[in-house]
Amino acid sequence: MFECINSTVKKAMIVMSCFFAIAQAAAIPAPDLALAPRASQAETELPFRKLPDLIEPFVDLSPQKKEDGIMVGELDKNGARRTKIITLAKALSTPQFGRYDSVLIAQHGKLVFESYFRRGRADLPHWQASTTKAYLSLAVGRAIQLGYLSMADLNKPIVSFLAELDPEKFVEGVTTITLHQAMTMRSGLRINAQQKEVLQNSQSKMKGQNQVQAFFEATAPITAQQQVFHYQSEDPILVMQVLNAVVPGGARNFIENELLKKLGINNFNWRDDVSGLPMGPYGSQLLSRDMLKIGLLASNGGKWQGTQLIPEVFMTRSTHKIIEHKDADIFFTGETVLNAGYGYYWWQADMKVGRQYYSTRSAQGGGGQYIVLVDDLDLIVVTTAHERNDETMKLVSENILPIFADVTIN
Repeated sequence: MFECINSTVKKAMIVMSCFFAIAQAAAIPAPDLALAPRASQAETELPFRKLPDLIEPFVDLSPQKKEDGIMVGELDKNGARRTKIITLAKALSTPQFGRYDSVLIAQHGKLVFESYFRRGRADLPHWQASTTKAYLSLAVGRAIQLGYLSMADLNKPIVSFLAELDPEKFVEGVTTITLHQAMTMRSGLRINAQQKEVLQNSQSKMKGQNQVQAFFEATAPITAQQQVFHYQSEDPILVMQVLNAVVPGGARNFIENELLKKLGINNFNWRDDVSGLPMGPYGSQLLSRDMLKIGLLASNGGKWQGTQLIPEVFMTRSTHKIIEHKDADIFFTGETVLNAGYGYYWWQADMKVGRQYYSTRSAQGGGGQYIVLVDDLDLIVVTTAHERNDETMKLVSENILPIFADVTIN
C-alpha cells in the first residue's frame, strides 16, 4: 500500500524540501524534485503516536499535480499573500499553534497551499476522530442517491430499518427515535457509565444488530424532553446500523466502493466497531488530500467531476444549520468564531474578520482533523494534527481567513 523510500532518497527529499521553503520565500520557482514527505516502510508499521517528527517542515505554494482528481494552482504570484502564508507556515512548525501535521488550502476549486509538519506524511492516512461522523453522513447521502434510502426515510424510526430487534425488551420511547434525530445527535439515548462498562464487558453479545438491542434495553426511558442535542457515540452507531441494513453488501463494502473509491480514495483505513460494522463515531484514517476531496464534494453540492454522488438537497441539509447552539455551550466559539450550529454531523459557524462575517461549514475531529468550507470566498481549509486544545477554528478565523479575505484588520 505504501511506497518504500530508501535512506538516500529520504535525505535528498529533506534537503529539497528545505530548499523549497527558502525558494518560495524568495519567490524563486521550486525545483521539480521537491516532493511532499512520504512514509518509509518502517514508518508504515508504526502506531501513529510513535511516528517521528519530520526533520524539516514541507511547504508548497504551488502544489504538485497528481493523478488524484485534484486541480492545483499557485498562491498569489504577486507575492503579498505568499509572504503572509509563509510566515504562518513558519509559525505552524513551532509550538505556537500546537502540533499540526498538515495544512492544505484550496480556493476556487484548486489546491494552492500544501504543507506537512511533525507526523504528517503525504501518503500515510491520518487518523480521524469525529470527522468520521461527517463521512458517515455522506455515505447516507450516497445511499439516498442510489435509491436505497429516500429523503422521507430520514423521518422514519430507527427500528423500522432493523428487522432483527426484539421490541418486547425495549425501554419505553426508543421506537420514537428517527434517523433524522440520530443524525443530529438528538436520539435521546441515555446510557450511564456503569451500563456502558457492562456492555463493554459483554462484547460477544454486541455483534450485529444486538448492539442496538443492547442500547434499547439499557437506556433510560426516552421522552420528547430528552430528545435534545447531546453529543455522544451512540447516535452515529445507530446510523451506521441503518446504513448496513439497507445497502447491498453491508456498510463497509458500500462506504468503500460507493463513496470513497468514487472519489478516488484508495489509501485509507476504517476501524471495526464491536458490532463488526465500521465505527460510526470515529476510527477512520484518510490522507490529507483525500480530506480535501471530501471538502470539494461538499462545496460542489455533492457533485464530483461532473457526477452527482450525493443528492444536492441532502448535501445542503447535511452541511447547513439544523440546530442552533448557544456559543457559550460550544468549545470552538469565541470572539472570532460565533453563531454555532449543527447539521447531519457537520458544524456551522460564522467567522469574523475585521467587521466582516463569513459563514462556514465544517467537519470536525478532536485533535485537529478539520475540513472547513468558507463559501463566500470559495475557500477550503484542511488540517490534521495531534493537538488536544482543539483551537483549529480559531486558527482558521484569525490566521488563515484574513490572508484571503482582503479586509483591514482593526
